[in-house]
Amino acid sequence: MRRGTFREGTVDYAAVGATHAPDLMQYPPERSIPAEESWRLGSGEDRFRTAGEALLSWTAQRAAGLELRDVRPAAGAAYTGVSFDAEGAPIAPNRAQVEQRFAADGTPFVAPGMTLKLHGRVKGMRVDAELRVISVTEERRRIGFVLGTVGGSVVSGEESFDIDWREDTDEVWFTVRAFDAPVSLMYRLPGMVRRRRRELFALYLRAISPLYATPI
Repeated sequence: MRRGTFREGTVDYAAVGATHAPDLMQYPPERSIPAEESWRLGSGEDRFRTAGEALLSWTAQRAAGLELRDVRPAAGAAYTGVSFDAEGAPIAPNRAQVEQRFAADGTPFVAPGMTLKLHGRVKGMRVDAELRVISVTEERRRIGFVLGTVGGSVVSGEESFDIDWREDTDEVWFTVRAFDAPVSLMYRLPGMVRRRRRELFALYLRAISPLYATPI
């Protein structure tokens, strides 16, 4: 794994956790452009577990052609990230310690407080960013996590990734939500932020869908 100097600090936007707000699409954080997509992946517990394992081992990012660099755990052993209720409001985090898991190549699975750098391009558009894992959810019927920008990106904002196994229908759904505020001059041009986000969402679907997912 490549080594580098990660700039320590908090995220570079104020509305931490806003991707979990039910009214994100109607009332996004100031100067941000919201986005949301959901896809049905199949049904049943096996599909839910397989998709969740893929998600937490960074399959969405890797299969989008992005390179993970300088992946580091939280600075403090007691850090468990920020937790949110169904309305997107912060709540007291779960203090239970979870054993760190690793992908086949030794990259740590997603964990609260983790920092990393993403490097790459999507259809010629930069995706380089320094990120922090804001929260991780591992529940009986939901698995997911939230990523926030720390710096070094053409946009500032947050992404949330959730796999839901719906009790009423037995269906498994993958939902990605985001809000982006342009930082680079290029992305202040009309339509550029939406275009970048649309391409990323399409690649995330290909990564987690059973039609496209690669073995972990």
